[in-house]
Amino acid sequence: MTPVVRTLQREWPETAITWIVGKAEHALVGDIAGVDFRVFDKTAGLRGYRDLWRQLRGKRFDVLLHNQFALRANIASLGIRAGLRLGYDKARSRDFHGLFVNARIPPHPGQHVIDIYFSFIETLGVSRRHMVWDIPVPPEADAKARQWIPNGSPSLVISPCSSHHIRSWSAEQAATVAEHAVRQHDLQVLVTGSPAGHEQALCAAIAEQAAVPVTNLAGQTSIKETLALLGRATVVISPDSGPAHMANAMGRPVIGLYACTNPGRARPYYSGQWCVDKYDEAARMVHGKPASELRWGTKIERPGVMDLISAADVIERLDALMESGATHTGR
Repeated sequence: MTPVVRTLQREWPETAITWIVGKAEHALVGDIAGVDFRVFDKTAGLRGYRDLWRQLRGKRFDVLLHNQFALRANIASLGIRAGLRLGYDKARSRDFHGLFVNARIPPHPGQHVIDIYFSFIETLGVSRRHMVWDIPVPPEADAKARQWIPNGSPSLVISPCSSHHIRSWSAEQAATVAEHAVRQHDLQVLVTGSPAGHEQALCAAIAEQAAVPVTNLAGQTSIKETLALLGRATVVISPDSGPAHMANAMGRPVIGLYACTNPGRARPYYSGQWCVDKYDEAARMVHGKPASELRWGTKIERPGVMDLISAADVIERLDALMESGATHTGR
């Protein structure tokens, strides 16, 4: 959403923007200037809804951009008073989304999530795009990242985990890639993950199994420190996850690992050419039909799907990326 918000600020500078955001996401983007953030604790159950509605009591908006169609977001929107409630077209609506909006964006099958979000403000008449991800990095977070990746140090950051553990990648395969990165490209290798037990265990396994030095930072970085770290990496390897898109926001090339989710919809926006795409193979394995016959955005979150992505697949993309001399992808 950040480039959409930045576009609104540049094209409609008189517009007051309120952004309803989760707690974790607020820690990442909550210091963006010129935005009134209201935090919705998605884990708090009914109390989370009540707290959000209390924050919005007495406020009325001209427009609600209702670009989350999950039932939780639909319920949360009940506490938002807005004249125009703009939501998804019927084909992409889910969880009774149509009951919570009074206008819809035009149908446009096959869009990336970022293009979908832009279509909301394009429907309002904003045709220009400002692809700006200027998420602030505090000096102390940048200084910490410089300790881990000194200036001029070629580095690979492997972020192997996803919020849904089925989308995480194999420790064995990641360790093999780490060995190749060190021996073939002389890259410093770091692995990162959240403090969650399964993420720390996966990152520890990679560091233990790799026959080369690997710096394990799982559970040791704040979200801003992770952002700064990703911004200093030569290349990032990640499945469909927050860090993959944070790296994109910082202008870094990302080797995205896509089998459970469709990279056409959810890849790091500027790194499509570097993605390992096994989504069609997963669709045929699990659903018995090609990805083109699945509903756009269908997730194939089944055990073993990420095993379709081998170390050899990732090494091929890493070699191609390093050969190309790719650095920043634009920020």
